[in-house]
Formats: sequence, structure tokens, C-alpha cells
Amino acid sequence: MTVHIVKSFDEELNRMTGEIAQMGGFVEEQIMASVNALVRRDSDKAQEVIAKDKRIDALEDEVEQMALRLLALRQPLAADLRLVTTAVKIAADLERMGDYAANVAKRALTLNKLDPVRPVNSVPRIAELVQGMVKDVLDAFVERDVEKALAVWRRDEDVDAYYNSLFRELLTYMMEDPHHITPCIHMLFIAKNLERIGDHATNIAEQVNFLVRGKPVEEARPKGDLTAYSTPES
Repeated sequence: MTVHIVKSFDEELNRMTGEIAQMGGFVEEQIMASVNALVRRDSDKAQEVIAKDKRIDALEDEVEQMALRLLALRQPLAADLRLVTTAVKIAADLERMGDYAANVAKRALTLNKLDPVRPVNSVPRIAELVQGMVKDVLDAFVERDVEKALAVWRRDEDVDAYYNSLFRELLTYMMEDPHHITPCIHMLFIAKNLERIGDHATNIAEQVNFLVRGKPVEEARPKGDLTAYSTPES
């Protein structure tokens, strides 16, 4: 009986991990689909991204229900308890990433009605960076690989550096022609949404570290967002 109960418990934990992986894969798809909708000026694709955000919300609810059931019926301890609580936090981070991808799609709908602006071609690069972080940090979670998670954690600086560069490019573009102000403001929000996805990937990396080691990351979180102090010339 004890062996059966332990096996059943492990299966439930594995199912919860699988739900997180599925949720993360869908978030990756949403990130790139939203950026493609922007770059290709594809309003139908943007609408599709917005509509699919409900699926991510539903997956988060499923993870939460699994976690509550495990806590109530299994009363997990030590590493198992960390896994359950970590899964809930990771699901919340992924849900926020999905919201940001949907926000990009909503801005794309507006931008598609305006004349195109040159800096839009810089957006796919930051999207690729954050999508890569999401993929790698989820692999780290599934594999319980702390070093891979911390490598993602450190890559947040690369996203911030690229965001700073894009921010300055957009400011300069607005100064060159006032007609660019409206589309560039939307672009600024898009860039910030993508940068925030990188921040949430960093949160997940910290959760993986806690899951495996049982303690927080000892280093100070790397942060390179300097836009509060930026000028077009800086």
C-alpha cells in the first residue's frame, strides 16, 4: 500500500511538472506570434494571439488546483513541498508572460493602422532573447538544473542592454519627426512588455534555484535597465 501511495504521489507531481512545461511552451509560441503579427502587420494573427491568452489562464488554474489538491491530500514535505509551491509561482509568472504577449498583439493592432516605422525591425531581436530565456529556464525546471537556471538569470542583463538600445533608438526617431511620436510610443510599450517577460523568466530561474537548493540565489540580481536615466544622446 505504501509503495502504491508513493508511486501515485510521484505521478501527480510529474503531471504538475508536465502542465508547467506545456504552459511554458504555449507562452513561447505566443511571444513569437505576437511579434510576427507586429512585423508582418498581420491583424488576424494579432487577434488570434489575444484570443488564445485564455488558454494560458486556464492552464494556470489547472496548476493551482493540482497544487491545492496535493497540499490538502498528500501534505508534502521538504523537496516535494518546495516543488508544489514553486509550481504555483512559476505558473503565475508564465501567466503574466502570456498577458504581456497579448499586450504586444493589442499594440500591433493599433500600429497596423499607422504608417510603419523603422525601429519595428529591431523588435524581433529582443523577442528572440526573451523567448530563449523562457525555453531554457523551463528546461532547467524540468531537469532540475540549477546551473542552467542561473545562466538564464544572468542573461537578463543582455535583454536590458538591448532594451536600453531600442529605447534610445525610439527616442531619437521621435525627435527626428513629430509624426513618429504616436507609433513610437506604442513601440516603447511593446519593448517594455518584452523586457518584462525577461524579468519573469529571471523570477523562474530563482524559483528553480530554490527548488533544488532550498535557499535563495545569493548573488544580487543583475539589472541593466537604464531607461529612467536615458537621453537620445546617452
